[in-house]
Amino acid sequence: MRTLLLFLGWSICLSIYGQTKDSILYQIIDAVSSERLQNDVERLVGFGTRHTLSDTISDTRGIGAARRWVKAEFEKISDACHDCLDVFYQKNFYTTQDGPRIVKDVWINNVVAIQKGKINPNHFILIGGHLDSRISSPTNYTDDAPGANDDATGVAASIEAARILSQYEFHNSIVYIAFSGEEQGLFGAKGMAQYAQDHQWNIIGILNNDMIGNIQGVDGVIDNRTFRIFSEPIPPTLTQEQRQSLRFYGGDADGISRQLARYIHQNTVRYLPHLNPQMIFRLDRFGRGGDQRPFTDVGFAGIRIMEAHENYNRQHQDLRIENGITYGDVIEGVDFEYARNLTAVNCLNLASLAWAPLGVRDLNIGGIVEPSTKLKWTKVNDSNVSGYNIYWRETTSPQWEYSRYVGDVDQYTLQGVIIDNYLFGVSTVGKNGFESVVVYPQGVFR
Repeated sequence: MRTLLLFLGWSICLSIYGQTKDSILYQIIDAVSSERLQNDVERLVGFGTRHTLSDTISDTRGIGAARRWVKAEFEKISDACHDCLDVFYQKNFYTTQDGPRIVKDVWINNVVAIQKGKINPNHFILIGGHLDSRISSPTNYTDDAPGANDDATGVAASIEAARILSQYEFHNSIVYIAFSGEEQGLFGAKGMAQYAQDHQWNIIGILNNDMIGNIQGVDGVIDNRTFRIFSEPIPPTLTQEQRQSLRFYGGDADGISRQLARYIHQNTVRYLPHLNPQMIFRLDRFGRGGDQRPFTDVGFAGIRIMEAHENYNRQHQDLRIENGITYGDVIEGVDFEYARNLTAVNCLNLASLAWAPLGVRDLNIGGIVEPSTKLKWTKVNDSNVSGYNIYWRETTSPQWEYSRYVGDVDQYTLQGVIIDNYLFGVSTVGKNGFESVVVYPQGVFR
């Protein structure tokens, strides 16, 4: 297959902290610790249950103790980087009228740590996992619900990412989140998405990590290399006019979440070649959901990162042995080297996006009944921008196949590339070698 991997069209790697782009990314990847991840998951499992409706008073058991511990970890990390994180609870109150799984009024509080960017502080890339756990009955908030893989691993990834990336300064802001209320109906993520809207955040994307530690599927497959990246094709917020445009001009698989997924896939292939990322062209698993959805519901880019082979005997199960089968989401079902690899995927892409310039605006395309394709855009107002990359691919290809670096211009004609046969996009390239997510054309000109 004639594939040109993302980033290969731009080979200049300038110095960051006295290091090249590649060397600093490998340094970040190598810093991820399976031992620290295991310690964090063991600590979270040790709270007995983290059910959304569980005890909030005890210092040793329940969701209250768990979220106080996560907040204390973020504060410890912030102390080590001279208060570089803004740590707080993002609080949401829900009643029994809000859903059948909320059987008593409850505060659903997310634990949040924000690392502000130095150039674009109001542009955010988010990483999150959900703190709450459950067993067979979604309303049983008293019995043990260890939630080791689902989703202590995702929370541990957020904490580990904060430990590592807080040692650097970035252009864009990073937000580390432990969501609550996921098992009751994504309520914590809904509150956080509303918070982002209320504070007029410009979200580059959210990386939701939900179950990143299991390598043995219920089908018997054992695979410690493959993981899935779920993304929806287009935002649900498109107008009817925009949807009609997709029918005539294409782009029905080129929404902002799908572009974010391509970015993560290609970055992983380049820097973590021992892993096998799978792009899944769905919002989430069939008929199921995750904490990225409330963000994509309101028009933000979001993807879900998770294991490739789920084990349903270890998800949402009472702890028991039945017919010789052990059920329950216990720590013995977590492979921490695999969790380390997927946490490294997150850190790699968070850093890349946080050091990258912003994407272009007002990207338009032309070339109807012409032998060439023309693109023009509004340049990014940033002295750190070096120029722009044009990407294109055949209409049946899931990934960008070709690219051309065109310099610091606001329009370009691809001679001999016929618009009918390809899909196109443009990324912004920084002087440090980092690129934005590819932007798909929003309009057509003649």
